[in-house]
Amino acid sequence: MSYPAATLAVMALNTSAEAPLPVGEVSRLIGGWIDRLGSVWVEGQITQLSRRPGAGVVFLTLRDPSYDISVGVTCYRKVFDAVADVVSEGARVVVLAKPEWYAPRGQLSLRAAEIRPVGIGELLARLEQLKRSLGAEGLFAADHKRPLPFLPHRVGLVCGRASAAERDVLENARRRWPQVRFEVRNVAVQGVHAVSQVVGAVKELDAHPEVDVIIVARGGGSVEDLLPFSDEQLVRAVAECTTPVVSAIGHEPDAPLLDLVADVRASTPTDAAKKTVPDVGEELRRVDQLRERALRSVRGLLEREKRGLAHALARPCMEHPQRMVEQREEEVRAVRARGRRVLGHLLDRAESELAHTRARVMSLSPAATMERGYAVLQREDGAVVRSPQGAPAGERLRARVAEGEFAVRVED
Repeated sequence: MSYPAATLAVMALNTSAEAPLPVGEVSRLIGGWIDRLGSVWVEGQITQLSRRPGAGVVFLTLRDPSYDISVGVTCYRKVFDAVADVVSEGARVVVLAKPEWYAPRGQLSLRAAEIRPVGIGELLARLEQLKRSLGAEGLFAADHKRPLPFLPHRVGLVCGRASAAERDVLENARRRWPQVRFEVRNVAVQGVHAVSQVVGAVKELDAHPEVDVIIVARGGGSVEDLLPFSDEQLVRAVAECTTPVVSAIGHEPDAPLLDLVADVRASTPTDAAKKTVPDVGEELRRVDQLRERALRSVRGLLEREKRGLAHALARPCMEHPQRMVEQREEEVRAVRARGRRVLGHLLDRAESELAHTRARVMSLSPAATMERGYAVLQREDGAVVRSPQGAPAGERLRARVAEGEFAVRVED
């Protein structure tokens, strides 16, 4: 970073508590540095204007509303007379001036060589440029908008003192909901102090623990009158609020930048009251309508259920419930009789088959053969004699017959 020679000279001074610089020397050094500055174009708003009759010099105070900074301006009467018809207190101007330092008082001022009023077209162009810049930062994005509470605990109101906007908001809100409470901050809504006072009021209400929504209201006005509500400082302050903000500036054609950054835009202060506070009459009517609708729904449901119950009771099984039991009893009896018959047939068949099998077994059994006079010969070890060779002479055998057994001996 480079510094002018005078600045370097001041910065290079070696001073101490034992060797301080006199005030006059410091003022002289500052004046020398300021004298090296050239003329600059400065924009601001005229807050004070002094035109003494016969005086050749006009005194102005030029103020920056955004930063609450003022500087004195002097100019020759012929310089001011060129714009005297269109410039007055409160007007925004551009001044070509050279900074001057008044050493005896240590005061900085500007010596104006030319004064130009700021036109409407130029103001609108600057506002459009600021609008694009803030929009690119996302300050106007829809996803940053917060919904208003249905019934705010307390409403913050920023407006002019004893203004029509204040009266419209308070009267319409209390007419809609008599119990609504307000936290009012009266501020300047135009002029050089408007921006700082509105910003301070908005921040104060945003920090208030009971305020649920903030309304910034003002009646209609010219573009110059509404400039404070397009100020960058106010737009950023509203964007940083945690409390929802309603903009109610001017009328429908008016569109300051505050409308874009606010969470809700109202066309008028009266519209702001309607959007912020519900109408107790409308809410009661809505409750009555919902109650009637719910009653009709319940009655319709009861009627449908009643018809369904009557239809169910009209069915034969419900008119004569014992008939179904009787029918089932008859069916059970028929099934049981059928089962018994089938079981009887199966038992008879099984018995017949068993008797037939038993007769065959009996006819083929050895006992039946022995009853016809046959005998079975067995040796002592129980082996059956099947041929004469199996019974040598003299061997004792056992003969089994139908009625028992006896011993026999084989002879030659």
